[in-house]
Amino acid sequence: MFRRALFLVLVIALSAAAQTKSAPAPTTAPANDAQLLNKVESYLRVLFAWGPEYKVKLGPATPSPIANLYKIPVQVTYQGHTDKGTVYVTKDGHYMVRGEIRDLSTDPFAANRAKLNLSDSPSQGPSNAKVTVVQFSDFECPHCRELYTILKTVQPEFPEVRFVFKSFPLTEIHPWAMTAAIAARCAFQASPAAFWKVHDELFDNQDAITADNAWDEVTRFAAAAGLQPDAFHACMVAPEAKNHVLADMAEGKALGVDSTPTVFINGRPLVGGNQQMLEQIIRFELAR
Repeated sequence: MFRRALFLVLVIALSAAAQTKSAPAPTTAPANDAQLLNKVESYLRVLFAWGPEYKVKLGPATPSPIANLYKIPVQVTYQGHTDKGTVYVTKDGHYMVRGEIRDLSTDPFAANRAKLNLSDSPSQGPSNAKVTVVQFSDFECPHCRELYTILKTVQPEFPEVRFVFKSFPLTEIHPWAMTAAIAARCAFQASPAAFWKVHDELFDNQDAITADNAWDEVTRFAAAAGLQPDAFHACMVAPEAKNHVLADMAEGKALGVDSTPTVFINGRPLVGGNQQMLEQIIRFELAR
């Protein structure tokens, strides 16, 4: 809640630099860098009522994609929680711009698509689909289970769309999510069809799974999917499956994923499982 609220208060760009091309700009920061940063910090503290209990760290000021603006990172910490963002300030220190810098000559989601590796992930739908929906999901996440239910309705409506699953277990708050993610990966390594059976069982039985019984439950799901228990257990304790889960997590973090479910439709991010928005974006991409 803090992170969302602070982000809304700041209304600052988290990824503008990754989605813009370089433009002529100063090659060095202003000579009075410290003075500029102090001025910006003082203004932000007044603007958002950040008292001394808010720890604010700014800078360094660097050239931005727009020649007359400096890019200044902002980090705010309050009661142990930290958020980061960016503001842009004119060279003379007279004006500050909040928001995102967008290069109108580029595809705004091309950078996201370039970071998505779809070569070895569970998927349903044609591999050459015009539209690809990639979800980063956590088997212990209630909102991910809601998206799972939504996709049961959405996927049959769009047989021409490819749907890809990536694991993003939130291990800090979900104690059995990593065990489930490894189990699902082991099922996939044995058989893609077995993955989807284990995937469904994990979400359908989410309320009955605990940290204490997770191993037994995933073993039961794997057996029901036709996997041999000994081979499955060997996979569970070997590093390969977990390493692939960690790779999915690293990929998600590189894309800015910090909550589940997060979906990318042809690279366009959609946080949460809003069916109306999901279908709207899919239809838009199909019609392009």
